[in-house]
Amino acid sequence: MKFFLILFISFSFINFSIAAEIGSKEMKMPKTFISGDPEKGSQLVDSCAACHGQSGVSISSEWPKLAGQNQRYLYEQLKYFRDGERMNALMMSVTPYLQSLKDEDLLDIAAFYAQYPISIGQAKNDEELLALGTQLYRFGNMKKQIPACTACHSVYGQGNSLAGYPSVAGQQIGYLTSSLKAYRSKERNAGESSLIMQSISENLTDYEIDALANYMHGLYK
Repeated sequence: MKFFLILFISFSFINFSIAAEIGSKEMKMPKTFISGDPEKGSQLVDSCAACHGQSGVSISSEWPKLAGQNQRYLYEQLKYFRDGERMNALMMSVTPYLQSLKDEDLLDIAAFYAQYPISIGQAKNDEELLALGTQLYRFGNMKKQIPACTACHSVYGQGNSLAGYPSVAGQQIGYLTSSLKAYRSKERNAGESSLIMQSISENLTDYEIDALANYMHGLYK
């Protein structure tokens, strides 16, 4: 009985010591994402509208739609472009303008585009292409170490706003295709999320990328 009492006291002392040590350290909480002001953002997007449209719906397949995209993703990408971490030929003309803006301005721009509804696309009516796109997006291909896209971008492609994973539903086919190929070649490498996309896309063939882009372009809830 005395042995168990000593053992209990010893464990209690250890637990108390651990708790005291944890309590003595500063607990770091994750930063809360603060939304921008879409009204202020509306005054800052004249340079963006030429390619991305007044309400974020681009007219070219090569330019991404921004309408309905989550704020965290847009804000992070704008910062990458402004700070020179992400390079893109189509964005070079507007980069000097972004460099004149503060973080708060970029957040307001992100809020402006995030307020609009996602624009739905129309996938090609190609049975084989759609079947492959559906398989890869929803279930992946474990033999090729390709996880399901739903893990980060959700079943209906709306992404994950808290994590900053982008919406892909209805996105332009040309942009989706070029983005996946840029990840595959490691040309696109800004941010931690790019490492995930690089590891996935390096296992995709051109045809599989075409299938995924077609499927996501026509994806909606």
